[in-house]
Amino acid sequence: MYITRLKLKDWRNFHEAEFHFTQTSYIIGPNASGKSNLLDALRFLRDVCKPSGGGLQRAVRDRGGITKLRCLHARRDPEVKIEVFFSDRIDSTTWRYTLGFKSEGKGAQRLLVSHEEVRKGDNLILKRPDADDLKDNRLLTETHLEQTRASAKFREIVDYFSSITYLHLVPQLLKYGDKIGGNRLEDDPFGQGFTERIAKCQARTREARLRRINVALSAAVPQFKELRFEQDTVTGKWHLEALYEHHRPHAGWQREDQFSDGTLRLLGILWSLLEGNSLLLIEEPELSLHQAVVEQLPALIDNIQRDIKQRRQIIISSHSDALLRNKGIDARSVIVLEPGHEGTKPRLVNDKEKIGLDAGLSIAEVVLPRTRPKKIHLLGQMRLWD
Repeated sequence: MYITRLKLKDWRNFHEAEFHFTQTSYIIGPNASGKSNLLDALRFLRDVCKPSGGGLQRAVRDRGGITKLRCLHARRDPEVKIEVFFSDRIDSTTWRYTLGFKSEGKGAQRLLVSHEEVRKGDNLILKRPDADDLKDNRLLTETHLEQTRASAKFREIVDYFSSITYLHLVPQLLKYGDKIGGNRLEDDPFGQGFTERIAKCQARTREARLRRINVALSAAVPQFKELRFEQDTVTGKWHLEALYEHHRPHAGWQREDQFSDGTLRLLGILWSLLEGNSLLLIEEPELSLHQAVVEQLPALIDNIQRDIKQRRQIIISSHSDALLRNKGIDARSVIVLEPGHEGTKPRLVNDKEKIGLDAGLSIAEVVLPRTRPKKIHLLGQMRLWD
């Protein structure tokens, strides 16, 4: 399935916002405009549906509580609401799921579901609060998404949200994960256990994916020759290993802690693209990568999509000139975030910008400059000390 529209009410930066998505969507905007928070709204629904230890209460608690989620522009209305429209085709709508929640406002200050609704076409499948909720409002501490029996009539939605993929690989966490230690976040979104994630994949599928990644790395990483995935016979731990062309032919294999940050970052992106057919969220893919590599990412994503049986939906956040310079990016797939006094508002490419794009200019040349902070020219003139 594909998300066609998303409505957010009082979610972090967004007081009232509606987003329209395509097969591959690019989210652009200045720093602190809400790019990460937009992606997190979808991750939030995934976390509510987690089969083990998920649920509304934990998903909110993991984000610092409802006071951290609720938009500062909300004023009197205490409700946070997320509404998702999705379908088997990108150009239609089959399902709609709405979740609103707020603090009880008295007594134990419990977090309660204020609105939960499921529609399939014109049919209303679920609407809460219902009669049972009114008899016992403790039922409102849980969504029906997280209850196996209650969600039986809309299991497709639960499965869809549960399968959303997000990986924002931080190379240092992968390189020095054992030394850093500490509590690893559930689902490990930052790649501290990336090799374990690869190891869990079926051997035949894993080898096929690594062969394809090997081809891409050979083009992007100088002197790169071969990639393999080996288990340490002493510790039992799995490692990524790479062989490079060298004047010493037997110089040996390097493990992931010797890889460059860019190599690890690209490897993580490639693995995520090949990992499944669910919605994939990619945050700032340009980090640690040379601009020549970044320029080719949109084309690489399209090529991978063509080679798989079911094209997946991908939402990418970025403010990279190199990435958005690629003229293969469809203007209809770009969502621009504009911060304002009443929160961030999303918009599509406007008519004036389309004129420049139709003339052969790129998103980086026409649209990206409009996301520059208005006072950025003052930054280099500031004196930070007396």
